[in-house]
Amino acid sequence: MSLIERYRDRLPVTAGTPVVSLGEGDTPLIPADHLSGLVGRPVWVKVEGANPTGSFKDRGMTLAVSKAVEEGARAVACASTGNTSAAAAAYAARAGVECIVVLPAGKVAYGKLAQAIRHGARVVSVDGSFDDALAAVRGLAGSHEVTLVNSINPYRIAGQQTIAWEVLDQFGEAPAVHALPVGNGGNITAHWMGYRDQGAAPKMWGFQAAGAAPLVHGGSVESPQTIATAIRIGNPASWSGAITARDESDGLIESVTDEQILEAYDLLAAREGVFVEPASAAGVAGVIAHRHRLPRGPVVITLTGHGLKDPEVAVSGSGMGEPVEPTAEAVAEALGW
Repeated sequence: MSLIERYRDRLPVTAGTPVVSLGEGDTPLIPADHLSGLVGRPVWVKVEGANPTGSFKDRGMTLAVSKAVEEGARAVACASTGNTSAAAAAYAARAGVECIVVLPAGKVAYGKLAQAIRHGARVVSVDGSFDDALAAVRGLAGSHEVTLVNSINPYRIAGQQTIAWEVLDQFGEAPAVHALPVGNGGNITAHWMGYRDQGAAPKMWGFQAAGAAPLVHGGSVESPQTIATAIRIGNPASWSGAITARDESDGLIESVTDEQILEAYDLLAAREGVFVEPASAAGVAGVIAHRHRLPRGPVVITLTGHGLKDPEVAVSGSGMGEPVEPTAEAVAEALGW
């Protein structure tokens, strides 16, 4: 069943809304035993990399593209650091409408760019940041018959609420803390809206990369820098929503270093068996760093995207040696046995 059909009574759709779906949602919520022992609280991870295009973006995109088609759009457009472009291109292909993607040149992981290209998107790179790309797309949407499907589109946020609804359905109650990475701010905004819609109020913990932490510093970052490309954003479009989620939930928004992100990235893969892209590990890094501030009760962490989104980071420094003879003895020797 599509996400829209599952939560039709809570979403802004009508009987006439065409449902553009790839079977998104219903992602695993699994216990993270090693992480639980490390922070002294029961921790569960919501594995959004299990969505059709490999990230949580599919939740908002199914609704945004469905409504765009309902309203007669001939094309959808987005600025993206990667995951939004992959989702927009896939759902546009499914709907039979054109997709336009504007990317910051040289700042998008190949796994995501490959998806957008193969789904048939028209991709334009700009000499600037994500924020520059978004400004360009906003201008394009304002002067042409194009529907903008970035998270400033309210249907994107409405669709992403479903993460919170699924956690409540799967877990049976709200966690004490729900943690996640923060880039453009739309996801923490949507999580909080979803919980409040159902009368729940976990503390929302958001984590930005230290080199791209405008919400932490209280001012935009002109040239954001981090290995976590999905959250390399200097001026979040959903700034006010993210701050509202933090303040109303008595939560926090803090930063973590690239080193902390990569340590959490490695921990998830090696100890929990969950492979994520670097940005997805920011929430885990933050919970570890701030474990002394955790209230009693369970913790849920949203893991936003699959590790294959960023293969360059995954294989860098892998330490694979030179080929050996194809014998058991040579392999054993290479293993140091």
